[in-house]
Amino acid sequence: MGLMNSSAIKVFKSIPYLLEGVGITLEITVIALALGTVAGLLLALCRVYGGTILHTFALFYSRIIRSLPLLVILFMLYFLGSEVVNIPAFWAVVIGLAIHTSAYQIEIFRGALQSISKGQMEAALALGMSKYQSIFAVILPQSLRRAIPYWANEASIVLKDSSMAYVLGIAELMRRSEYVSARTAQPMLTYIVSGLIYLILTYAFTRSMSKIEIKVKIPGLER
Repeated sequence: MGLMNSSAIKVFKSIPYLLEGVGITLEITVIALALGTVAGLLLALCRVYGGTILHTFALFYSRIIRSLPLLVILFMLYFLGSEVVNIPAFWAVVIGLAIHTSAYQIEIFRGALQSISKGQMEAALALGMSKYQSIFAVILPQSLRRAIPYWANEASIVLKDSSMAYVLGIAELMRRSEYVSARTAQPMLTYIVSGLIYLILTYAFTRSMSKIEIKVKIPGLER
């Protein structure tokens, strides 16, 4: 069966329909990344500079969440959570992705924070700055610059993991690909097209983050 038969043509005509799902895919990714980044950064600060209780909490949170498959977290939120609070499928996916990525971002930000020389904290304290001023004015800006490549990699993973939303019936790119595949009986061609769309999205994002990394880089600053 040739690729350019009538069913294959229907797949190409369905590309605008697939692209409508890209908007939902990006919406899920951006919100989950924003929530996950805030949680990951705060917990990383607790892990590095917090007292015993905060450090232990961040450590256990990271280890427990990273040991759970994303699909399990999504189903727990959607099915178990719905018995207490009615969580819409969209928000179950967003919160599940945010929880999952926050655990990995803890380790990214922790590594970046600990990569800064202890001498810089000691120098800031010697100049009369408080511990919190030293962290937020001296340590954190340098750490965030160093975390950009690793954060960008994690963000690309979140973008691809957003395809898990299809299991909860959300009409994002993956779910729409399934509809097109069933309607045209061309699963291979359909998923090649959706794979190319994911490739373009991931490439555009990583290129954008590379430009940001170059823009915020301080010449002569040790990496």
